[in-house]
Amino acid sequence: MANEYPLNKLRNIGVIAHIDAGKTTTSERILYYTGRTYKIGEVHEGAATMDYMVQEQERGITITAAATTCYWKDIQINLIDTPGHIDFTVEVQRSLRVLDGGVVVFDAVAGVEPQSETVWRQADKYGVPRICFVNKMDRVGASLERTAQMIVDRLSAKPVIMNLPVGIEAGFYGVIDLLTMKLVTFLGERGEEVQYGDIPADRVDEAQAARERMIESISETDDQLIEKYLSGELPSVDELKAALRRATIARKLFPVFCGSALKNKGVQLVLDAVADYLPSPLDVPPVTGVNPKTGETVLRHPDPKEPFSALVFKVINDPTGMGKMAFFRVYSGRISQGDMVLNTAKGRQERMARLYRMHANKREAITEVSAGNIGVSLGLKESITGDTLSAITDPVLLESISFPEPVVKLAVEPKTVTDQDKLSRALKALSDEDPTLHVASDEETGQTTLAGMGELHLDVIVDRMRREYGVEVRVGKPSVAYRETITRPSRARHRFVRQSGGKGQYGDVDLEIEPNEKGKGFEFVNNIVGGAIPKEYIPAVEKGVKETLDSGIIAGYPMVDVKVKLVDGSYHEVDSSEMAFKIAGSMAIKDAVAKAGGVILEPVMKVEVVVPEEFTGAVVGDLNSRRGVIEGLEQRGNAQAVNAKVPLSEMFGYATDLRGMTQGRGNFVMEFAYYAEMPRNLVDELLHGKSSKDGKK
Repeated sequence: MANEYPLNKLRNIGVIAHIDAGKTTTSERILYYTGRTYKIGEVHEGAATMDYMVQEQERGITITAAATTCYWKDIQINLIDTPGHIDFTVEVQRSLRVLDGGVVVFDAVAGVEPQSETVWRQADKYGVPRICFVNKMDRVGASLERTAQMIVDRLSAKPVIMNLPVGIEAGFYGVIDLLTMKLVTFLGERGEEVQYGDIPADRVDEAQAARERMIESISETDDQLIEKYLSGELPSVDELKAALRRATIARKLFPVFCGSALKNKGVQLVLDAVADYLPSPLDVPPVTGVNPKTGETVLRHPDPKEPFSALVFKVINDPTGMGKMAFFRVYSGRISQGDMVLNTAKGRQERMARLYRMHANKREAITEVSAGNIGVSLGLKESITGDTLSAITDPVLLESISFPEPVVKLAVEPKTVTDQDKLSRALKALSDEDPTLHVASDEETGQTTLAGMGELHLDVIVDRMRREYGVEVRVGKPSVAYRETITRPSRARHRFVRQSGGKGQYGDVDLEIEPNEKGKGFEFVNNIVGGAIPKEYIPAVEKGVKETLDSGIIAGYPMVDVKVKLVDGSYHEVDSSEMAFKIAGSMAIKDAVAKAGGVILEPVMKVEVVVPEEFTGAVVGDLNSRRGVIEGLEQRGNAQAVNAKVPLSEMFGYATDLRGMTQGRGNFVMEFAYYAEMPRNLVDELLHGKSSKDGKK
């Protein structure tokens, strides 16, 4: 099947937002109005098409990014509905990596919330043009102007308001389209009939002023339009739309629309905007990769005639047991069912056994996928998220996807012997799907440790193990993923010598270490001159150093942000070996860290608590008692938003405590902010706790 739609009629878009802003509700309306579904599934009823996992339906949140294809007027839209909860940020990142445009949904009452900032920054990182939909205009306290101002203040972006709400709060019934200066209302049982009429007389002046501001904003981005505008001539609607499209794609402007997805008002205008202002694959720069054979930079254009290249951005295990399903975006060329491709990241050939187009969890068999499109393949055994697939004869390696480090750990153990094998299989499958789930075995305790993005993330993983893989596990309490680092430079030399008759062991390593930049991780520099250590032994030294840092030196937590320089050493013609140098490197790094002011780092979370005013004092006092630093209070309608930075270790069980403090009326969101040095008295407690547990073994 050739691509049905020309590339300029294709839009790869994601719906992104803070949790509870109404992403999935908006996505459901998009599917309904485009004729993809014949009934609207509601999130609060557990019936949303895009929230197809049992865990999503029970919790009323989106956990996994769901993809679908729909059609609006003469445009094909590949749509991905992403989660808003920070624990599932991996889904947002990997979706944004392969999308050309985004619809950012804001809550008209809350405005720009913390997670809105996070997804906005992620979209900035991947250079994704966006349009904004200010949702929930029917709610008490809704304000389009305030939300637009928050987009300026918090996101440093330039919004351009494209329509105004008519009727306030519960009386909201339509919008004024500032381009055509018409009142737009949405009639019929589901708002499917879009009707254009005259603007109410009492709103004409306000609409005229708003249109002036809109024209001014758009004209400022276009030399021809600004000349026209300054000479007193009004640009035509077509000229304005063309200039706004260019400005949106260049991320100079972000068109803002308003409505209420739940009340079926305003979504069709967002669909028009997707078609009018968001880029097709032809409007975004060609993708850059590297030729793995020569190391040269390669450009791949969205042209079906170029060599095939694609990026795998998501892997899920097929629930019918047929293997892994790999979601991929084709950047150039085309691929047909049964073709062999090269997984460039792993240097292995794979067969595209079957190809599908997805609609949430339903699939439609297709025979080929061409440039600019998103497809799913069944049969790729080796490929995981971030891998490049390319033509065997013309390989290219595209930039992979980087993911945040997990901050919460959980110990699990199988309830029975038969669960042991099932547990290994389930964790292999789940960690293939989710790059932010790290699985490790603790050799001392025999336990398996899961590390993830938060309590909810790990809770969902354990639930999925039980339901999807039939594994019953005992679960420990969540704990914090601490880190270690050093505070000053030091140097150490260690000579490892073993003589036991016959061939001995000899390795001599001299290391300098210093703190590395925050977030830089481990860096190894080889400064050996004059062959003091032969080249073939250098990797063994690095391996010994890295393994020791990874397993922790102060308290058994991974050591980060350390720069290690190998400066000197010596070897023995007969007795030296890779093993001897690995051990010498390991011993030398332990000695160096002991002199380098080692400290333990703890994750600090950015927390926002929204509560009715009368509970503000209690919440602030409680956060202070949790070693929190209050960064500000902000009025949100008739509630207060308290912003704070709090160590993660103090936030376990906070949801229950907050409910008790606020009679169930408070809610909070938190996300990882940074690692900070842990106070000395708490380090002693932590070390004492670890050693007393060790004593009980």
